[in-house]
Amino acid sequence: MGGEGRRPLTPEQFILRFIETFRDPERSRGVHSVFSGFNAAFREYFPGLDPVEVTTQLAEAGKLEVRLVKRGAMLYKAGEAPSLPNPRSLLKKMGLE
Repeated sequence: MGGEGRRPLTPEQFILRFIETFRDPERSRGVHSVFSGFNAAFREYFPGLDPVEVTTQLAEAGKLEVRLVKRGAMLYKAGEAPSLPNPRSLLKKMGLE
């Protein structure tokens, strides 16, 4: 597991470093779990761990933000995901409030 001669990273450290390294700040503050190669790299570094389970747990703990998207998920550092629309404003725009 991990690079020879280097101290192994925790799953949280790995994910945060991956996001910082591979995101394109001009397009997004996050990375796509599939298209960026994150899932494959995570499985290579942590054999036996499921990246979906780990990212879900970290999101529940507030250490990461996960947004489901087409064919995977977008992974963001905590506090960096785009804001979601306010449900009340959506209902108002629909004429339901």
